[in-house]
Amino acid sequence: MQRRVDVSTRAGRLNIVSGWQTHLWLYRKKSTVTRFPRGECMFTPQSLTIALLMMITSAICWGSWANTYKGVKNYRFELFYWDYAIGIFLISLVLALTMGSTGHDSSSFLNNVRAADPSNIASTLIGGAIFNLANLLLVAAIDMAGLAVAFPVSIGIALVVGVVLNYALQPKGSALLLMSGVACALIAVILDGKAYGSLSRAGRGASRKSIILCVVSGTLMGLWSPFMTYAMTRGHSLTPYSAATFLTLGALLSCFIWNVYFMKKPLVGEPVSFGGFFTGLPSGHLLGLLGGCIWGVGTVFNLVAGQRTAFAISYAIGQSAPMVAALWGVLAWKEFAGSGSRAKVYLALMFVFYAFAILLVARANG
Repeated sequence: MQRRVDVSTRAGRLNIVSGWQTHLWLYRKKSTVTRFPRGECMFTPQSLTIALLMMITSAICWGSWANTYKGVKNYRFELFYWDYAIGIFLISLVLALTMGSTGHDSSSFLNNVRAADPSNIASTLIGGAIFNLANLLLVAAIDMAGLAVAFPVSIGIALVVGVVLNYALQPKGSALLLMSGVACALIAVILDGKAYGSLSRAGRGASRKSIILCVVSGTLMGLWSPFMTYAMTRGHSLTPYSAATFLTLGALLSCFIWNVYFMKKPLVGEPVSFGGFFTGLPSGHLLGLLGGCIWGVGTVFNLVAGQRTAFAISYAIGQSAPMVAALWGVLAWKEFAGSGSRAKVYLALMFVFYAFAILLVARANG
């Protein structure tokens, strides 16, 4: 009888110790999770309203950065682009180390990079190289055709390509509303082409070469975002901040291929050497860096907002940037000054259809 009591007592003690250890382990685990909760270790929008504001900000940034190139004097776009590429990488890195690193869990920038699948990092680097080629062609087209023509044609095509591919990778939101918005954006591109055609008949239009550049640039521009969506939704994924950093790093590194080639075989003018970069005016370098920072902020905001909604939706709203660029071209740079009434009607309708595109895409998120 005494032996049973001893056994029972020992068992009770063991149960008490075991229970105490279990409660201590659960307490520690709970404390760890509470101290560094996921979602507070990097800045993310906590409501759809904030996400939409970030997407609209990205559209303004994407539609405005090219003004920095329009503002430079006697500085070739191939040289300007080196400053721009440095700017987009630096601002992405700064945002990753600040907004993307407010805590110490796996979502903070450095921890996320260590844990991410190498294939996802490679995907963003490839996306950066594709974006860079597309953007170089776009800057050349702006140089030849102006903001009001080059941006809407190129980015409008990119909108169609990018949204369809992004939705295929992450089918989230109303497909009907999303595709209706894309259709409105495509109509806006056609209307902008009509406005350009009116200028051509007046003897002030851009060349066929510039329009071909816009089409090629837009097709390529629509391809980089799906690489980002893949990297942020598959396996050990990248956060938006990490993805933006590797995207811009890929763009910067690919300058040693794409930009060097265009310096030797330029689309506009004579070949240019690196000597012009080092003898260029400080204002040209500063404007290039500023343009890169503006684009980089827009990209980070777009990717962060996309995690709250869907990447197809954030990309589509961000690619309403041509409406912003066209406003700059018309109001600030007077690219349609003295144009006929037909061109102005086409431009007005373009703005209307881009506005419809934004509203439909925003509604697609429900």
